[in-house]
Amino acid sequence: MLKQRVITALVLLLILLPALFYHSPVPFCAVALVLIAAGAWEWARLNGYGQMSSLMCGLVCVLACTAAWWFGWLEQSLSLLWLLAGATWVLAGAWVLHSGVSAWADHPRTMRLVLGLFALWLAWLAVAQARVIGINFLLSILVLVWVADIFAYFAGRALGGRFSRSKLAPSISPGKSWEGVWGGMAGVIVLAFAWRWADVQWAITPPSFYSHLGQQGGWLLLIAAVFMAAMSVVGDLFESLVKRSAGAKDSSGLLPGHGGVLDRVDALLPTLPLAMMLYSMWKP
Repeated sequence: MLKQRVITALVLLLILLPALFYHSPVPFCAVALVLIAAGAWEWARLNGYGQMSSLMCGLVCVLACTAAWWFGWLEQSLSLLWLLAGATWVLAGAWVLHSGVSAWADHPRTMRLVLGLFALWLAWLAVAQARVIGINFLLSILVLVWVADIFAYFAGRALGGRFSRSKLAPSISPGKSWEGVWGGMAGVIVLAFAWRWADVQWAITPPSFYSHLGQQGGWLLLIAAVFMAAMSVVGDLFESLVKRSAGAKDSSGLLPGHGGVLDRVDALLPTLPLAMMLYSMWKP
């Protein structure tokens, strides 16, 4: 299993890194489009659709993303869209998680499918816009999710159950603890202020997500870091809820040793649109 995980990770890095650091955003946006299409296929399967219908969902997602690209949305502000997307993730995420696993299957299947495809489309549009803004800006958002996950894991292992007797969401993801959430938030706060300091110290351009918010004041950066870390947990739990409802351990086996694409990008689904929402609210 470990060997598979390492090999898959290396292959992904060999594809993603050259695309990310290429002088044009086109290669990265194209790679992200392929991953999002795979995520759409997985989403349809998790919600009870057959192979052909799931493939069609992947194609629909590709067409929707390509249309946004064609109409030049990657270079447009889209402030209202990001505000609506952010509000929807906060409210709908809280509602779905509060309702629990059993309630998910009670929602109409078509509604679940459409909402999932829309969330994937938003995530692609957000990551593509972030890459257009700049590599430093995009990396600062991606690393936020990775740091939140890593710090949450180690804090949960070391401190889980010591300060809070109740689990975070025992019916959705029994292994997650409140101590893990707090550890993830602490890690993101350190990351945010350290990255902002590095931007200023080495005059890195374009500014990172943290430097952009930090220009409005340290208080906003602190609140945003905690908020983004919390929403990364919502994304993780949301996908876990859907998998548990479908009786699946992984979203697919597309990435040997890692599960599926949705297993790797679940926390990014809310954080990417929310990052663009915050950026558009305090844009330069």
